[in-house]
Amino acid sequence: MKTQTKLAVVGLVVLAGGGLAYAQAGKSKPPVAQAWLDVATYSGMGMMGMGGGVNPMAMLGGAFGGGNKNTFGNTMAGKTGSWLDVTLFTHNNPSLAEATQSVPAGSKLAPELKLVSPKLQKAPPSDDEQVVQEDFEPPKGKIYLYWGCGDTVRPGQPQVLDMSKASPADYQKFFVGRRATQRGAHLADGRPSWPTEQDPRLVPEGASLIGEHLFKGQGVPEGFKFALGQAQDIMPPLELNQRNKDGATQLDWKGLPTARAYFISAMGARGENEMVFWSSSEVPENGTGLVDYQTNAAVDRWLKERALLSPDARTCTVPKGIFGNGAMVRMIGYGSELNLAYPPKPTNPNQVWEPQWAVKVRLKSVANAMLGMDSTGETGSGKPRRGNADQPQGEGTMEGIGKGVDKLKGVFGF
Repeated sequence: MKTQTKLAVVGLVVLAGGGLAYAQAGKSKPPVAQAWLDVATYSGMGMMGMGGGVNPMAMLGGAFGGGNKNTFGNTMAGKTGSWLDVTLFTHNNPSLAEATQSVPAGSKLAPELKLVSPKLQKAPPSDDEQVVQEDFEPPKGKIYLYWGCGDTVRPGQPQVLDMSKASPADYQKFFVGRRATQRGAHLADGRPSWPTEQDPRLVPEGASLIGEHLFKGQGVPEGFKFALGQAQDIMPPLELNQRNKDGATQLDWKGLPTARAYFISAMGARGENEMVFWSSSEVPENGTGLVDYQTNAAVDRWLKERALLSPDARTCTVPKGIFGNGAMVRMIGYGSELNLAYPPKPTNPNQVWEPQWAVKVRLKSVANAMLGMDSTGETGSGKPRRGNADQPQGEGTMEGIGKGVDKLKGVFGF
């Protein structure tokens, strides 16, 4: 092993929590180069892009889509499979057009990934400065929030938002939730990314990221090399099983060996003008920002607050009578985020820290399903539950949620 490689391995700084230490140090500089790796596994239905933390309309307004083409952003798109998004930036060459990432043989993508900077086109300025005043009629109906695992609804629930009377402040208060999602892999000029049109390969089944990774490119510091271990490998799919329990829905799953915590949320319709949110949290939490990457420190804190399920949890029951026309269920297993930087932070507080490179690796495994239907597509107790005698749960859910989305359009844009 070369001396430089030894120093890189020995000098790696493994930083807990979401932020890198160079952002916290009093005398420090940003790394010369930064890489972001987002790793995601999805199981169940091919769902809408539901990255949390924007607002509920971002979650509700996505387009359902399949397709088997590997394009950048599939770590957020919810398509069944395992996905990897990569972004690289260097201050030495802010206009970097191309780079490579050497990957281990176990990735089945070896020897390397070709990263290419996207060609983003800015929208031309609009010449139409005319302001069109549109009539706005507040939507009718109510939104309900339930929380907690159990056979029946707990006392003091639900929280209710009457949309016909609610102000913008009422909406903001109702949808306040937890979120600690930081920047991960992204598209930007001068920041080569993968996958690309030039290298659109899918992540093969059984692929592993365990092993050595190396970034190269014009202006990228020499020796941008690091190793990933088991804790940062691609997470297995969540196998979410469901069964009818006297009207309630019991959810069961196999544990994921590297999951730091779990969280489950469901969204559905009840009647013509009612939308319903439920989450597995023991405290009020709508969950619109939680089915996404979160920092280690935040996950640990929310576990103590009982907003997340422990890594040992294997079951949770959706209470009876919450959803009339069924619901969409999302479950996430949080992986342990990894932050590395080289060289290590000086022990002398008066010495300026000038890291040559840093890398952030984020991981998650997400299952999407219809309430009453396993993430594998199988129905609990042999058949899907129905919102009414003639309508399967899935159809009722989509129609009901679609109507709810139409009523909510524009509400969150106050």
